[in-house]
Amino acid sequence: MIQHTVLTLETSDRKADFFNIREDVLQAVAKSGIKNGLVNVQTPHTTCSVFFEEMVHDYDFTGDEFLQVDLNHGLTKLFPKQESENFGYRYPGPLHQKFGVDNDGDVKEDLSYLLNADAHLKSTLIGASETFAVIDGEVQTGKWGYIYFVDWDTCRARTRKCIITVMGE
Repeated sequence: MIQHTVLTLETSDRKADFFNIREDVLQAVAKSGIKNGLVNVQTPHTTCSVFFEEMVHDYDFTGDEFLQVDLNHGLTKLFPKQESENFGYRYPGPLHQKFGVDNDGDVKEDLSYLLNADAHLKSTLIGASETFAVIDGEVQTGKWGYIYFVDWDTCRARTRKCIITVMGE
């Protein structure tokens, strides 16, 4: 049996948005009735990631967990925010700009929405999905493991999707 659940997440344009989706994944597995199999958690967006990390219980003043702040800080050192088209990234090139204008009404109005090379590179490095074993109806994340969805793109607020696919018997 295979069952899909789609989460809808609202992101902002202020900072990278992290969502703890562990409970959503556990609920999708429970609802599926699958006792043994796999659960895959995936984003279809190229500036978003899904990752597995410890929940640290401590938050900064903006509501982000300390490990998330540390992760974002480290990735920003590798891939600084793209401030302008002449910032040092080759992306977006002229052909991609044309594609954006032709296919995205927001980009047609404001080309700066394409200045998100850093978000694409962070997503590439962290990855778009995680897969977990389901044994006797339990998602094998251990006591400390949590599942997170993050949107690295700070160019604009968006509605994002996260797909949870449960497979097994």
